[in-house]
Formats: sequence, structure tokens, C-alpha cells
Amino acid sequence: MELNKTVAVVTGGASGLGEACARDIHAGGGKVAIFDLNEEKGTALAKELGDVAIFAKVDVGDEDSVTQGLNAVEAAFGFVSAAVNCAGIAIAVKTLGRDGPHPLSAYRKVIDINLAGSFNIARLASERMQKNVLNDDGEAGVIINMASVAAFDGQKGQAAYAASKGGIAAMTLPMSRDLASYGIRVNTVAPGLFLTPMMASLPEAAQEDLGQQPLMPKRLGKPSELAHLVRFMIENPYINGEVVRLDGGVRLP
Repeated sequence: MELNKTVAVVTGGASGLGEACARDIHAGGGKVAIFDLNEEKGTALAKELGDVAIFAKVDVGDEDSVTQGLNAVEAAFGFVSAAVNCAGIAIAVKTLGRDGPHPLSAYRKVIDINLAGSFNIARLASERMQKNVLNDDGEAGVIINMASVAAFDGQKGQAAYAASKGGIAAMTLPMSRDLASYGIRVNTVAPGLFLTPMMASLPEAAQEDLGQQPLMPKRLGKPSELAHLVRFMIENPYINGEVVRLDGGVRLP
């Protein structure tokens, strides 16, 4: 897909990896809809990017909220042709710890936002995409989900998070098979250790230690590097049904 003809929805687009994706798509000439619950940051970013960007306060797990957000995108730009799922949460709770068993409500919340929320965006966005005029490669749209290396190398306290990201990785191929006949591709990025706002809140010594774990380069990933891969997945029509690790070769112990 040509980026300058793309209208992309980016969830979690007000900060971190989502913000980086929104900025990269905008820099390539695409139009961007920022879906986030942080109204202050989302509105400020949309204002900065100009009249080719809008903000919508969207709860990815709520059908009505997502529908209203997609309606706003179509009202502003006429159609939706890309959806990039970056919204998510992470918790650190062991299956069994000093305070007892992992709260089931906390587990369900992570699954609901990370996995069900990504699926909710994908299913509702694909309904809009299938109405688009196909390009020369038969494309109507593309969906890019965000997993994590935790899907494969989950750490202590990551049972909920790893399960949610493993689910995203696992649904990539069946979803791409479901949507191929409509001209919609589906891919997933599995990022490793990236310098996100959450990571930046850690002590500098902890960041340096984590930055030594990748094989090369010996540092944390830059959000712009992830955004570059997302942009490639939008633009390259032959990448479909793939889960791509972006992690500097790290394999977490």
C-alpha cells in the first residue's frame, strides 16, 4: 500500500510505540487517527501533526467506543485502510506469590485489553476496510498487531502478559486467512526491550543492564525502529500472516 494513500488508525497512539508509529506514518504522507484514552496527549499530538491527523478517545475493549472512533475517522478522511494495534497494559504478578494466587480479575483485565482489545479493533476495522476499492495488488487494507518477545520468552510474573501476547501471535495466521478474500493483510510485530515511557521510568542502572541483553546492538530498541518496521509492513504487499521479532537477537533467560 502506498503510504500517501493510507488512512491509519493507531491505538495507544498518544505515547510510546504507538506515538512513534503515528509520527512515522504521518512523515510518509499518510493520514493518522490516534485512538487513546489519554485525551490531553492525544489531542496535543493530533494538533501538532496538523489537518492530516485526528484524535478520538477510544476504549479498545468497548465495541461502541471503537465504532464511534471509526465513524470519526471516516467522517474526517472518508475511509480506513490500516489499523495498528499498540494499546496495551503490563502487570507483574506471579501465578502464586506471597500474597496468594494471582488475582483472576487482574489476569482477565490484561487479556481483555491486550488480546480482546486488539481483536475488537481488527474485526471492526476490517468491516470498514472491505468496502475500499482494491489497489493493483488487490489490497483493501492491512492490520498490524503488537505482540512481544514475552509471547515466547515470558519472564516471572508475566503469565497474564505473556498469554495475551501469545494469543496475538497465534491469531495472526488464522486472521490473515479469514481476511485474505477481502484484500486485507494481517501481520504482527513482537518487540523486545524498547525505550518506552514505562522503561524510561526505571533507574538508569536497570536500563543499562537491560540494554546489554540483546546480541547486537547492545542497547534498548528505539521506538522509531519499531515504527520503521510497521511502515514497511504497511507498504510491502507481500508480507502477510507473519509474526516478526524485533529484538536485536535477544532471547530472555
